[in-house]
Amino acid sequence: MHRTVAIDCFPESVAHYQDGYAIVAVDVIRATTTAITGVAAGRKCYPVPSLETAVGVASKLDRPLLVGEVGGDMPENFDLPNSPARLTARTDVERPMVLLSTTGTRVIWAARKNASCYIACLRNYRAVVQHLARNHAKVAVIGAGSRDEFREEYFFRLNGADVSSILHVSVDHSITW
Repeated sequence: MHRTVAIDCFPESVAHYQDGYAIVAVDVIRATTTAITGVAAGRKCYPVPSLETAVGVASKLDRPLLVGEVGGDMPENFDLPNSPARLTARTDVERPMVLLSTTGTRVIWAARKNASCYIACLRNYRAVVQHLARNHAKVAVIGAGSRDEFREEYFFRLNGADVSSILHVSVDHSITW
């Protein structure tokens, strides 16, 4: 089977990979790690693209935990910044988490209608890549970026080395930004 692995950056890039691609949203340090940390603990997670959407989603949930940041600052009336460590310290895992970040949750939101959308971070990337290898011929790994710039920490995972070694393919398309 021929495999294609595209690596790109920014929420707006998701639209380029709708035709048969599995989308993998990555925001290494905060958003995706916070989401995976919450879900691994048994918490439901609702990633949202904006403060307005966060408020709307939260209003439909029972005792939601508002978690996140906008421009690096925790919004007023939020319970926590998007900190995996702070989230882990909480014992109220029955409370659903509404997660907001400046760019990471926007990538997830943009990919939500795609038939296959995954959230990856350093905690789960090997399992995600192994799943992709078994189930998808076309994969687009989309880094969130920060302040309209590619983030250097993505280079270590988004350069395709880990993805290509596990999938046994070469990356067809280099990082764009």
